Amino acid sequence: MSSTQVLKSRIRSVKNTKQITKAMQMVAASKMRRVQESTKASAPYTDVASEILTYLASQGVTRQHKFFDVRPIKNRLLIVIASDKGLAGAYNSNVVKAYTNVLLEDDKAKINNETIAIGRKANQFVTRLKDTKIIGVYEGIPDQPSGRELRAILDTARNKFVNEEVDAVDVIYTKFISGMRQEVDVKRVLPAGFDEMEVGTMIREAVYEPDLESVLDGVVYRLIGAQIFQAFLDSKASELSMRMVAMKNATDNASDLVEDLTLEMNKARQGAITQELAEISGGVEALKD
Repeated sequence: MSSTQVLKSRIRSVKNTKQITKAMQMVAASKMRRVQESTKASAPYTDVASEILTYLASQGVTRQHKFFDVRPIKNRLLIVIASDKGLAGAYNSNVVKAYTNVLLEDDKAKINNETIAIGRKANQFVTRLKDTKIIGVYEGIPDQPSGRELRAILDTARNKFVNEEVDAVDVIYTKFISGMRQEVDVKRVLPAGFDEMEVGTMIREAVYEPDLESVLDGVVYRLIGAQIFQAFLDSKASELSMRMVAMKNATDNASDLVEDLTLEMNKARQGAITQELAEISGGVEALKD
């Protein structure tokens, strides 16, 4: 049985750790709420862009357009979104697993791929892989980027696809569904696609200048950017949510460990007192003899 001094030291250490994990839990919860608000705020923009794109497609403008060029996939660009920090449960490992599965599928299909890594954890994993071509690494992007931080990624994806250096661009990210549910998803952003949806009267009656083709260029570019931006926000919300849960579990485990150590310390103290009483009683009996 450990001595009371050792147990006291362990209890003090666990309590200090508990304070840290509790603080990290609260910080993650606060940041998550702000990122969730940003995610909801950007949704209307994406919806309007999709609505305009649906209308333009109905006018036949998307035919033979460079952003909609579907061709056999021989080369693919993968944009992997992970975090800069750890202590977020299975967040990074789930992304890495999905990325690895995509690489294996491409290898079987004889598809070459290039990677853009967003987040320090993604960079650390990708750089350790053999025969993996990295064309960009982005770390330290703010939780709520202005969009300027992601423009370089968007321009790289667009230029490579238009110049036929790659035949598809996929984003591997964690989709935020709720505070307790997040799923890794592989989303194709190029060639561009859109969901059929009802087009409002304002979109149908709008005047498009200088012409529909020019408007389509801008709409598709912004829609692709919005999809990448949304994927980043979803990933960030998922990261913070999983970190909050992980830190809550760590805090709860620390509380349980403190209780167990306190019980063990009390038992050790009681045993020491009992032993001292037994020694005193033995000494008294020895004096009587």
